[in-house]
Amino acid sequence: MRVLDYGSWPSPVGAALAAAHDGRPDHVGFVGDEVWWTEPRPTEGGRRTLVRRHADGTEESALPAPWDVRSRVIEYGGLPWTGTVVDGRPLLVFANFADQRLYRWEPGAEPVPLTPVSAVGGGLRWAEPAIHPERGEVWCVLEEFTGEGPADLRRVPAAVPLDGSAADDRHAVRELTDDRRRFVTAPRLSPDGSRAAWIAWDHPLMPWDGTDLLVADVLADGTLAPPRTVAGGPEESVPQAEWAPDGSLLYASDRTGWWNLYRDGTPLCPREEEFAGPLWKLGQNWFTPLDSGLVAVVHGNGAATLGILDPATGEVVDAAGPWTEFAATLAAHGDRVVSVAAGPRSGWETVELDVRTGRARVIGAAHRDAVDPAHYPRPVARTFTGPDGRDIHAHVHPPHHPEYRGPDGQLPPYVVWVHGGPTSRVPLVLDLEIAYFTSRGIGVAEVNYGGSTGHGRAYRNRLRGQWGVVDVEDCAAVALALADEGTADRDRLAVRGGSAGGWTSAASLTTTDVYACGTILYPVLDLAGWNDGETHDFESRYLESLVGPIAEVPERYAERSPAAHADRVTAPFLLLQGLDDVICPPTQCERFLAGIDGTRVPHAYLTFEGEGHGFRRAETIVRALEAELSLYAQVFGLNPPDVPTLGLSG
Repeated sequence: MRVLDYGSWPSPVGAALAAAHDGRPDHVGFVGDEVWWTEPRPTEGGRRTLVRRHADGTEESALPAPWDVRSRVIEYGGLPWTGTVVDGRPLLVFANFADQRLYRWEPGAEPVPLTPVSAVGGGLRWAEPAIHPERGEVWCVLEEFTGEGPADLRRVPAAVPLDGSAADDRHAVRELTDDRRRFVTAPRLSPDGSRAAWIAWDHPLMPWDGTDLLVADVLADGTLAPPRTVAGGPEESVPQAEWAPDGSLLYASDRTGWWNLYRDGTPLCPREEEFAGPLWKLGQNWFTPLDSGLVAVVHGNGAATLGILDPATGEVVDAAGPWTEFAATLAAHGDRVVSVAAGPRSGWETVELDVRTGRARVIGAAHRDAVDPAHYPRPVARTFTGPDGRDIHAHVHPPHHPEYRGPDGQLPPYVVWVHGGPTSRVPLVLDLEIAYFTSRGIGVAEVNYGGSTGHGRAYRNRLRGQWGVVDVEDCAAVALALADEGTADRDRLAVRGGSAGGWTSAASLTTTDVYACGTILYPVLDLAGWNDGETHDFESRYLESLVGPIAEVPERYAERSPAAHADRVTAPFLLLQGLDDVICPPTQCERFLAGIDGTRVPHAYLTFEGEGHGFRRAETIVRALEAELSLYAQVFGLNPPDVPTLGLSG
């Protein structure tokens, strides 16, 4: 082992390599016997393509550029495609990102539009399509803008004709219900076609706070009768419901404080663990019923694994394999179950489980080591103690290189990574962006602070009214604990995060002296502005639970906003922003920077045209990673080779 200062180790994990492996497969589904899914293409403008796995096991990117299979419903999108077999040939319907139209597509032909373009506001958008050939329709969610403002819209379950008659005629789209509910998921038809089930909620609730599970009879003319509520409420979150082959209704509910599974109201496997998660994207699914009566489930306390639940006994048998995390996407066909999984030593892959044999195998997007895996991080899941003795879950990725170590007596710098959401969770999987830093001698600590999912409702409710407090305290507690135990250098701690994680990073720099610098990506920075029409409709009332109703606690909005206290920042920082971001728009960053003006705090502000909320293009990811490393190099006194110098003003 050669000795070299931490942060200065040469590494084969370059920014371009990390960017090329950004993102993961998603939205798995069966088209007949074939498995299809969506997959990112960072080097093709960040688009997502449809990948087809043929019967012989070969894969192909089925849709060429510029087709981009992605929905913008609620801005975070959702399930963007569906498929079936008609007359022995695949028939697919997908949402195209550029125009948000639904298209009908048969491989070998050009996609044909099924829905029109609207010039009003954000137009017409669609998610969670399901083909019903017997009805000649695609049932889905319709999001329709009625004006130019982000909240000028309506959402309804809708039926789109498969024959293309609605391609130029909005009135040919059949609305299945009225639009009295602000948010809806797509209706699921019962096996006999007599009933439909869907989920709805209204402002100011978020879907992890409270939703209603609705069931309605399907009338002879194809419309839905007035629905009845069968589960849910303002303090009960039902994020998914599915019909079992026998006509019973399966759903997930957190009425006990944990998202558990129920069949017609009866618990199937009552445990203090999660069988579902936060519904950030329409069409996420954590369970799917099998023809045999068994149920495939993604479940766990923290880490989420794939298992098969026997409703008769309540027993769950987990799939064996190297994967420690499964994503909220499942599909079943006969005894085959497909999902997306990853582990600390492998990236996200498409995985198939044979329920009869219990054998699980990779069938698509197979992980291939882009570099010698000896350069991968070696993370450890840990639980730290925070204020008031509360638990804080985190993943610690120490600096690691097969050929280098730091000098005796020198402690490494560490960066605290703050996930977005904030109602979300970071999984413990291989991430080459983390390896980009750890392989150079910079440690990373990912914190699932109070408010994160995966540990029950009480854990995520810690953030109610406390955003900007509990998240900041928990991240600081982990950083300081690493320093106190001699793992990290107390004088070389940084914080970084995007979206809600950008908020926590900025709030940490304005309210604590824990960090020597920070990286802030597409953040929330001004609560009052974000609450007053500066964000999209889905999260426009989110602050009522995270902070409190502004009419009741207006002082909190000013007290906690980094933009209102930018003059308190003394640590250097890097601010990264997509110019097409409608969730956290650039105006938030501009307001924050105006408060920095005159303070002489070293900082840099990089903006990216064509990028929205979260970076998708390879060139953007490369620039962002190299700028972040350069910030740490300048602040921590590091000497990483071959990294462009970031110009800091101030």
